[in-house]
Amino acid sequence: MTLVAFALVLIGVLLNALAQLALKASVSSVGTIDLSLTAAMPAATRLVGEPWLWLGLGCYGVSVVVWILALSRVEVSIAYPMLSIGYVVNAVAAWLWLGESMSLTKVVGIGIIMLGVLVLARA
Repeated sequence: MTLVAFALVLIGVLLNALAQLALKASVSSVGTIDLSLTAAMPAATRLVGEPWLWLGLGCYGVSVVVWILALSRVEVSIAYPMLSIGYVVNAVAAWLWLGESMSLTKVVGIGIIMLGVLVLARA
């Protein structure tokens, strides 16, 4: 994998991770959204006014463009597993930014994921 291809994959993954974190931040202020239509509509109305929602959706949009550029350079069997880097980024960012838990089990899992990505990147 060339440096440009790896950079595109990594940027796509990071944008996707940022999108997830931003969407989580947007729903944090709204709380649990009930699955009934009557309860979901007021929540949706509140979400539309959340800047984090728009950041998350924007990051998703840009990540699709970057991902298409990456896929034009990298086999999908190599690129797609690289998305697991997002698990690592999200777990650490959620721990630091959102105060989510970081257990020993999560740390071991993150280590295994990083090892897998390293093996794939060298393939």
